[in-house]
Amino acid sequence: MISKKILMLLAILFGMSVNIQAQIVTENEEDDVDEEDEIVVIDQSGNEEVIDFPEAMTYDLDSLLNEYMSKTYLTSDNCNMRNENPSYPVEVFIERLSRMPTVMEMAHNNIVQNFIDRYCNRLRGTVAYILGASNFYMPIFEEALEAYQIPLELKYLPVIESALNPRAVSRVGATGLWQFMLATGKQYNLKINSLVDERRDPIKASYAAAHLLSDLYKVFGDWNLVIAAYNCGPGNVSKAIQRSGGSKDYWQIYPYLPRETRGYVPAFIAANYMMTYYSLHNICPMSSKLPAQTDTIIVHKKLHLEQVAKVLGIDIEMLRALNPMYRHDIIPGDSEPYALRLPQSDINRFIEMEDAIYNYRASELLTNRAIVEVNDYTPTYYHKSKRSYKKGRKGRVARSKAHRGSKKAKAKKGRAAKSKSKAKGRKSSKKRRR
Repeated sequence: MISKKILMLLAILFGMSVNIQAQIVTENEEDDVDEEDEIVVIDQSGNEEVIDFPEAMTYDLDSLLNEYMSKTYLTSDNCNMRNENPSYPVEVFIERLSRMPTVMEMAHNNIVQNFIDRYCNRLRGTVAYILGASNFYMPIFEEALEAYQIPLELKYLPVIESALNPRAVSRVGATGLWQFMLATGKQYNLKINSLVDERRDPIKASYAAAHLLSDLYKVFGDWNLVIAAYNCGPGNVSKAIQRSGGSKDYWQIYPYLPRETRGYVPAFIAANYMMTYYSLHNICPMSSKLPAQTDTIIVHKKLHLEQVAKVLGIDIEMLRALNPMYRHDIIPGDSEPYALRLPQSDINRFIEMEDAIYNYRASELLTNRAIVEVNDYTPTYYHKSKRSYKKGRKGRVARSKAHRGSKKAKAKKGRAAKSKSKAKGRKSSKKRRR
């Protein structure tokens, strides 16, 4: 019997199932999908099936490399490997997948193989980038997943969600490394407003994602179904289970899932394979150098990142990379305390120079005013119908008084005329009586 707690959790998750979707494509959008963003699979009956490739894995490599972290810490050093993909029999892939130390099932089939082939060939450069960038993020992901006691192989979920780009935004608005939709992010206590978007914060978003994955597992009890629900929402997965006759095997409900979600689990399995066996496919990771140690300081006033950069002599791009959650470089510390991440060596300097930082060009950089005065000047304007100039409110008041005076005069004149007419009528009737 399902406990009351699970039922409540199910209601919450199903209530937000529309918003949880990270990369699901609508029918109208399907027409715009490039052929390179699809994988064609031929089933045992010889029928072709088109599967969408995860959106993050279609990002242009040049745009990924343009990110500050990439430009600063990732380099394409020459390696001794030949830039070609060796060919292996299917049995080798099956054996390698089965040897991976994972709780989650890493099964092989022709769909998974198609995704592995795509990573090994066309996406070799992207895989090299992700391997280099993973040094920044994997320790964060592992800590968050470990905190919720869920499989550590889920650390590769952001690989297919965002290509490890914290500023990634999908075509349906999912944002950050873990591609949270707005409503789902708020459901898991991520602050999102015009100035702050914690879906971009690697640490907070990772703990929120681990919490969400843990909640989904309480509902479905199978990790493949969990990551399918993470992509398309628990409502769609539950419908697929019903339509399949009640099966809780991802590969049995596969035909009943949305088109992109059908490729989501195979892409995840392939990503785990590539992050483990990349060297056997002659893929060189971009060499990386971890940034200097960082720490946070709590900000209690409104602050612009440029104020910090100029006074402390720090690269503004580095500050943005360390604090990707601030959408317009403004920390609204006056509304509530917010954390500013800095290189550890600059924490004490910030404390020593705090007043100078807050005062630096504050009126220019923080332009929203607390109090404004209204212009009470009475303008002269032209009244077209009267073909004459009138003077603002005074003119209107004068016209109003004149109008009321004119009405009173007319009414008085009318009453006088009426009284005179009555008197004349009375005289006439007296004459007739005589």
